[in-house]
Amino acid sequence: MLLLIPGPVRTHPDTRAAMAADVAPWDNDFRPVYADIRERVRRIAGGAAGEHATLPLQGCGHFILEAAVRTFVPAGGRVLVPTNGAYGQRAARLVREAGRQVMALPGSDTRPTTAAEIAAALEADAAIGHVLVVHHETGSGVVNDPEVIGAAVRAAGRRLLFDSVSAFGALPFSMADHPECDAVVFTSGKCLEGMPGIGFAVARVDRVLECEGNAGSWSFDLNDVYTHALRSGWGSFRFTPPAQALRAFSVALDLYEREGGQKARLARYAENARVLYDGVLGLGLRPYLERRHQGPVIVTVHQPRHPAFALQRFVDELKKRGVLISNFGCTEAPTFRVGCIGAVTPAEMRAAVAAMGDALDAMGVRERVAA
Repeated sequence: MLLLIPGPVRTHPDTRAAMAADVAPWDNDFRPVYADIRERVRRIAGGAAGEHATLPLQGCGHFILEAAVRTFVPAGGRVLVPTNGAYGQRAARLVREAGRQVMALPGSDTRPTTAAEIAAALEADAAIGHVLVVHHETGSGVVNDPEVIGAAVRAAGRRLLFDSVSAFGALPFSMADHPECDAVVFTSGKCLEGMPGIGFAVARVDRVLECEGNAGSWSFDLNDVYTHALRSGWGSFRFTPPAQALRAFSVALDLYEREGGQKARLARYAENARVLYDGVLGLGLRPYLERRHQGPVIVTVHQPRHPAFALQRFVDELKKRGVLISNFGCTEAPTFRVGCIGAVTPAEMRAAVAAMGDALDAMGVRERVAA
């Protein structure tokens, strides 16, 4: 099955094979593997030894993002959250339910948030201490550029939390270039092509130490993750980790490095996205985003307004042809989304486009004007 969703992603056979062995997380053969993972992802994030630390947490991207909010933003603190997509809206909810104040910055889900919008919002409210930005909006495919937004946050003297869950490892970002950033958060099961189950924050050590007592939760306290590592070693976990997934993630990182790292992975994903974008146009469908705003992680497509089109049936017809996509949309207009990430090649993406055409024909959807 060709899995074309934005996570969990299709993985390499070597990564899947690494899940087959039973692992004890406290075992002295495993602890160095885990400690090495922390160092490797710190380097991918552009973090410096002694200045930045990798702080893992069991669970999905929402968990590690909530942990970052609770750790770095004091109770009652004000956070500016651009909501130009479904995941910005989810981030705003996380902030609110963590007992912090949300200042939403609404925007269209068809374009990135601009530096001018960030600067104006910060100038209008001196009490905002943090800006929380979603790097890649997984509903639409829009990319919020960290260079653009980071510069505005830095100029205003505020702090940045950067949600790069669906982009890290492919889209460029370096903590070394962003002193305003308290933490970048991401997971194992997206662009790094590991199994799901573990989130990471690469964070400034000085800020982690300043934030002791903020979290109001033992489970979601990244300061406690850091101090535990100092006490018990960088190969130790506070609570039972997804040990097999971590073992597989080490293999996924080997494959990432073998491919050529961030630039090579971005190049493959960008070509996948180009093939898909051009392919759906060739089928008479309309991509949701203008090409200039289209990121490399997913391509979102307007659903045809033909009466025979139903998203679940389309998904089922594609599955019969060996392609699996999401059966829901997250945009302001009716859409379907197709992932371009994971262990997928441009040739396989061309085959997926052909399968889409066959599926639409089987449904009798020959007029494909957008709904």
